[in-house]
Amino acid sequence: MKHRIGMALLCAWSLGAPAAAEVRPGWVSWVMDGDTLLVVLDDQHEPLKVRIKDIDAPESCQPGGEASREAMIALAMRQRVMVDLVAEDVYGRQVARVMRGELDLGAEMVRTGMAWAYRFKTGKGPYARWQRQAQQQRIGLFAAKETAMSPPVFRQFHGSCHSH
Repeated sequence: MKHRIGMALLCAWSLGAPAAAEVRPGWVSWVMDGDTLLVVLDDQHEPLKVRIKDIDAPESCQPGGEASREAMIALAMRQRVMVDLVAEDVYGRQVARVMRGELDLGAEMVRTGMAWAYRFKTGKGPYARWQRQAQQQRIGLFAAKETAMSPPVFRQFHGSCHSH
């Protein structure tokens, strides 16, 4: 019985999500915020909601949220990208590394101080060194005298912007 349920779940999952590490070309049709894009893949007509892997940008209603979104617009809006699809998150978004040519959009957002690196506190994420550098240089979200509030802390105190 366990085997049947497991196979059914595996089949359902595989129908709804791309294969792991599937790299697909497309173009950015909309920037929702500093870490979420709508991408029209070359073989699709409808945009795919893509959450950039390994970064966390401010909520849209959070201080710095609009600046982060504007930074991502400058990097990605209407640009050709390669989307390395790796998973689906709990909100139904595809989680992916997104490249514009040789530029890793997630790394660039963290390097310029416009997003946080996931797992920064452990020092282990792929972009942790970029966040340390942005904080030391006091650029982007880290330019203010007060410490910028990370999105998880902001949500803990204020909730999601989308729930209001």
